[in-house]
Amino acid sequence: MHIQRRHRRLWLTISFFLPVLLMGGYFAYRGMAPFGSSSILTVDLGQQYVDFFSYLRSTLLHHPTSIFYSFSKGLGGEMWGTNAYYLFSPLNLILLPFAGKFLSTGILILALIKYGLAGLSMAWLLDKTTEQHGGRLLAFSTPYSMMGWMIANQLNVLWLDVLWLLPLVIYGLLAILDGRGWRFYLAALAVTMIDNYYMAWMVALFTLLFAGWYLTTTKEPWRPRVTAFSRYLLASIGAATLAAVVLLPTVFALTKSKGTYTSTSVSFKWEYNPFKILAKFVPGSFNFDQMPSGQPNIYVGMLMVAGFLAYLLSRRDRWPARLSALLVTAFLVVSFVWSPLDLLWHLGQYPVWYPSRSSFVFCFWLIWLAARTLEPGTTFSWPVVFGVALIFLVGALPLFFNWGGSVNYISQNQLWIGAGFAAIAVVILTLRRQTSPALTDALIVLLAVCDVSTSAYTALNNISYVSQAEFGNYTSKLDAAVNTIKKGDQGLYRIAKDFMRTKDDPFQADYNAADHFSSTMEPSVSSFVGSIGQPAGDGFITYTNGTELTDSLLCFKYSMTANNGGKQAGTQVLPLTSARYDWDRQTTLSSSKLITIKKNPTALSLAFGANDQILSLSKNTLDPLNYQSQIYQALAGKSTNNSLFKVQNFDHVTFINLHETTQITGAVLTKVDSAAPAAIRLTFKPTTNDPYYLTLGSGILDNVTITRNGKALNQYDTYRDTVVVSVADHAKGKSVTITMTLKKNSAWLQNVSLYRLNQASFMADYRKLAQSPLKITHYSSTKVSGTVKLKPGATTLMTTIPAAVGWHALVDGHPSKLHKVLNTFWALKLTPGTHQVTFYFVPPLLIWGLLISLGAFVAFFALPWWRKVKTSRRS
Repeated sequence: MHIQRRHRRLWLTISFFLPVLLMGGYFAYRGMAPFGSSSILTVDLGQQYVDFFSYLRSTLLHHPTSIFYSFSKGLGGEMWGTNAYYLFSPLNLILLPFAGKFLSTGILILALIKYGLAGLSMAWLLDKTTEQHGGRLLAFSTPYSMMGWMIANQLNVLWLDVLWLLPLVIYGLLAILDGRGWRFYLAALAVTMIDNYYMAWMVALFTLLFAGWYLTTTKEPWRPRVTAFSRYLLASIGAATLAAVVLLPTVFALTKSKGTYTSTSVSFKWEYNPFKILAKFVPGSFNFDQMPSGQPNIYVGMLMVAGFLAYLLSRRDRWPARLSALLVTAFLVVSFVWSPLDLLWHLGQYPVWYPSRSSFVFCFWLIWLAARTLEPGTTFSWPVVFGVALIFLVGALPLFFNWGGSVNYISQNQLWIGAGFAAIAVVILTLRRQTSPALTDALIVLLAVCDVSTSAYTALNNISYVSQAEFGNYTSKLDAAVNTIKKGDQGLYRIAKDFMRTKDDPFQADYNAADHFSSTMEPSVSSFVGSIGQPAGDGFITYTNGTELTDSLLCFKYSMTANNGGKQAGTQVLPLTSARYDWDRQTTLSSSKLITIKKNPTALSLAFGANDQILSLSKNTLDPLNYQSQIYQALAGKSTNNSLFKVQNFDHVTFINLHETTQITGAVLTKVDSAAPAAIRLTFKPTTNDPYYLTLGSGILDNVTITRNGKALNQYDTYRDTVVVSVADHAKGKSVTITMTLKKNSAWLQNVSLYRLNQASFMADYRKLAQSPLKITHYSSTKVSGTVKLKPGATTLMTTIPAAVGWHALVDGHPSKLHKVLNTFWALKLTPGTHQVTFYFVPPLLIWGLLISLGAFVAFFALPWWRKVKTSRRS
């Protein structure tokens, strides 16, 4: 028995390390850090998740309350529900030792561990529940850990936990259905829900299908089966109660963010020709074009497919079980291509990139049935072998002859390699293990491992990755600049900059700003940021196009400017996103070769006394500068009809190979000679040293390139609203020429206008608003306390804290009602005089969720354990 246990542990250990070595070897071959100059970062992993991991590290090590709320998320946002999707995997603790530029190395190690755990978990499940033992386990655990879904979604590292959790859930489900207890299933499903609710939803749906199939494999009467199914449903509900501390606040948060985009109308359509899925049974059938849209990544190796087909064709199980297995398979396949089921699997939202995210359950399903069929000692009749071979042949013909249309992610070489693996798989079905068990097992393992390894390497060779220098150098420079600011000022403020690697830079370097990219972006914040002339979308905002007014309003106390065009030794280290000429009036604090840090003398506090006129201000203009002025004037108690920004005329307009127009704003420019270059030059000479701004409509950069005095005008090019561009400051009497060169035969100068900020009027308003700042005495991510002395006429305490549900206020120790301003921020109505004010945040439903989870834990685990202990003591 002891020897058997050691033997079992040995193969389970190998099932962990084999995929780790296979993928680790590939990462080393590609030179990914720490093995070389490349990195594992690509697409969302490099543009989003790496910054979230940095945020998690900063949160756990420095300011734990940020796990509930963070001012680094855009202008500020709840994080509990966001973390439930991105960061609640316990494996993320592995990243704690990896700071800054070394984080990419930590992520590679994290990914390898998840590969290993997937293989280990599947091997453990099969060892416990099937006749697969010893070395044969590797033939199924390795294809599982290196399935097509895993390879394609390696960059979505936050999803990968589901591969080691799913076998645990299935083991618990089998225990329930076999009458062996329900606690393992309940705990495993609850952990999956806490780890990632999105993946857990897909697992829960699959357990419904799996349970339905499994109950058809037995000859028991219908009553015991109904009882078993009822126990399964009750245990599933119990798992949700155990995970309520995460689920309840998350569901609430989703209704205020991502849930607002949930489809309310269902289109009963086929998304693409289902026969295109056949191409995904070819090794390495994946490339970059398959990320935004494409077919499910379901490659698990030809032996697994052969085993699955053999299950359907042989008499391994009763015919009702095989029929139900076929129906489950059909349901899963239809889910890939039919819109209503696609929405069902993806929580009511069509995937934005990475289609068929639930295809991992299809892969598990194929491998599970293959393992159930290809048991030691199983022999297949020639009709079964012939049937499998015939299905392979029929499936290959459309691919070899392009009957369903060609696809760009498989080549002829891949087709022939796949055909070779398929032929070997069919031959293996004919082998009799009794004659040479060790050799047969070795052939099975060798085929399965070589097959999925070939597929993985081929697929990943089609993907490019961020260089370690691109990530590491930028991160080091940003961290150093932010730390310089923090050493001199440990207060609560925001920082702006004119360069950007990702929209989650604030998470990466642990500072407050107005940049963010995630699926849980609050729509009201995104709408407001867009309305004041910043790039914004459903899932992102970025503060690249501020003005002196918005810098003041939004508490941007410091700025970071790229020097030397963001280049070092000819290499672009800091990607430029804007040019802030109006920052010339800020005070320089420090300067390095790459970054200059400045302090904004007109930055207001996070909260300040204002006129109650702001409480009734509504948005009635699409002009971002006019809206900025209305906000600032209302806060200062001035008339909103007198704009702080004055429209300016261009002094001279030159049309080059263009039909002339009498006005610029809204003009449609057309070429005279469609074959020749065309441009329009807009020249003005400032008559004051005030800041000058240019507005640009949302589609203009698709049609023109823009320069200022011959140099490219840096502008982040993804935006849907009119943006504001700084073009001059302290430039009295100096000519400024804006040149727009057409990319096409025509261009619409949508909302192209020139404005001047009336500096004197702005400063008068600023001085009035700066009279009553909230002097912050204590702050954390979820609590801001301070003292404010409101002057006569200032009866509102305006904040730039986004109006998320969960914020509460105390004024002089008593609860006070918060008022939503501009449909975006919180404000308080106060009387003139001195007040002690505290704002604090508690995630909605967190307390209720915690109580439910604690109650469930006591009821399901603590009380039964206590009763068991009490009974054993009596006996």
